[in-house]
Amino acid sequence: MRPLPNAPVSVPRRERRVTGWTALSGGLVSLISVGLYFVYSGPPPSSNVFTRTLMLVATFTFFLVFSVGLGRTLRHPDGDAGLAGELAVTALRLYIAITLVAASLEVGTALQYPDGSRDPTVDGPLAAGMVLLHGPIARALVAVFLLALAATPNARRYFPRRVLTGGVVLAVLNLALIPSLFFGMDPAQFYAANGWGATASIGALNVLWVAVLGWSVLREPPVQGREASA
Repeated sequence: MRPLPNAPVSVPRRERRVTGWTALSGGLVSLISVGLYFVYSGPPPSSNVFTRTLMLVATFTFFLVFSVGLGRTLRHPDGDAGLAGELAVTALRLYIAITLVAASLEVGTALQYPDGSRDPTVDGPLAAGMVLLHGPIARALVAVFLLALAATPNARRYFPRRVLTGGVVLAVLNLALIPSLFFGMDPAQFYAANGWGATASIGALNVLWVAVLGWSVLREPPVQGREASA
């Protein structure tokens, strides 16, 4: 039986598992990398920077796979996910890309000063150069991703309403932190451009929320969705 004209595509269970587990795996790995940022009160040794950066690369590589799988789950039989669906996936992929660029800038300081005399999050021009990437730009992209996902009709097939609503709340929090670029570069300040609230805390929440989305994808889609694609 052919899918109904406006029915969502039935994603193979194997693809759905890959999509969900990559998001979950990225979220779990990110917990370790975020924790490594708070081990030292002063400049961390280069080994710490290299380890947390390697984990960050692993996290966002997982998220890249998730983004591809997410794009497939949001499509209709004509291959179109709609404006909101395309926007959600594009914003997620851009978020992945700029985070990896920021990670490269961060580890560059540790490579230049392997003695651990510099803190790559605050010292040198590379630190200043990645403030917008880890801060306001990332906040804007995450907000667009979550709001567009909530507005995608087919997203309701895989994500419970409470998850989509929680994503909208998280998007608003991200939007509220974009003006942090006017409040300097003191990481000890919550609302600084690279502050512990405007970057570290909200960043941890964002990656954990991707894990929540992955868990939702692993759940069986609603019965009506399966019947429409039978």
